[in-house]
Amino acid sequence: MSAADDHSNNTPEGRTHMRIRLTAGETVLNATLDDNATARDFAALLPLTLQMNDLLKREKYGHLPRSLIAGGEPRSSYEIGNIAYWSPGPDIAIFYDHDGQSIPDPGIIILGEIDSGADAFKKYDGTVDVTIEAVD
Repeated sequence: MSAADDHSNNTPEGRTHMRIRLTAGETVLNATLDDNATARDFAALLPLTLQMNDLLKREKYGHLPRSLIAGGEPRSSYEIGNIAYWSPGPDIAIFYDHDGQSIPDPGIIILGEIDSGADAFKKYDGTVDVTIEAVD
């Protein structure tokens, strides 16, 4: 058991109590971060505003100011509402639609999930500034 795992002893099923808010224009969405070292490292960067670009009409992605600690399980699949870290970037992605395609190697690490309304990002063609901040 690593020191990073010790932090999760009294948190519910893989979620921290870290709540975040994403704001893009008039769109305000709430999310919960996962309890893994990568998500905790991401939380340490907050608040931040990222210029996010569209990719494949399924996600908005933005470049972080630095790489994050590896600590989540890499995956090749995603769900609408996932906030994910793409380690070669270092980029994060917010998935607002699903095209049935898998994520190429090395995969993504899920940082958290938007509670509801992720499809609101569909209305932003091209680039949008997204502010991400902790709410508690």
